[in-house]
Amino acid sequence: MGVYFQFDEVDTFTTTALGRPGQRVFYLQIRQGDQRVTVKCEKQQAAAIAEYLRKVMNDLPTPASKPLPTTFELNEPVDVTFVLGPIGLGYDRENDRLLVQLEEALAFDENGEVDENAAEDRGQVRLLLQRGQALAFCEHTEVVVAAGRPTCMFCGRPNDPDGHPCPRMN
Repeated sequence: MGVYFQFDEVDTFTTTALGRPGQRVFYLQIRQGDQRVTVKCEKQQAAAIAEYLRKVMNDLPTPASKPLPTTFELNEPVDVTFVLGPIGLGYDRENDRLLVQLEEALAFDENGEVDENAAEDRGQVRLLLQRGQALAFCEHTEVVVAAGRPTCMFCGRPNDPDGHPCPRMN
């Protein structure tokens, strides 16, 4: 049976990237009291979660407060629970909470087919966020995502610290 975590209240929901630009590894971390779950993800997945949460919150009243965690840093050691696959997002009107559901990536067998046994046994994290927490997550995630490699002014591709072979500059 895969791991399953349900957080109706969270102290922190954050994202961070470890490593140098161009080689960063992204993580989402959920903390409630002493319980901590860390999920490895792609930069685009973290950005998509923040973008969606912002869109939902645009249709809601501005949160009265924005409870910020004491830190947005990843608590170490980084014990990855699973690698992120499908993401489910929604809004629970009755409780005025934003729903985030993170599921483990599908496993494939040696033939490149979905491993049906592993598919039924995927890990899952389900959490509910106050609007202020969601807003704090969005603001922080946007900063983390933007802190990567600067883009080339000619082709728009990321510049590497060691140089950039720009196709427009031959």
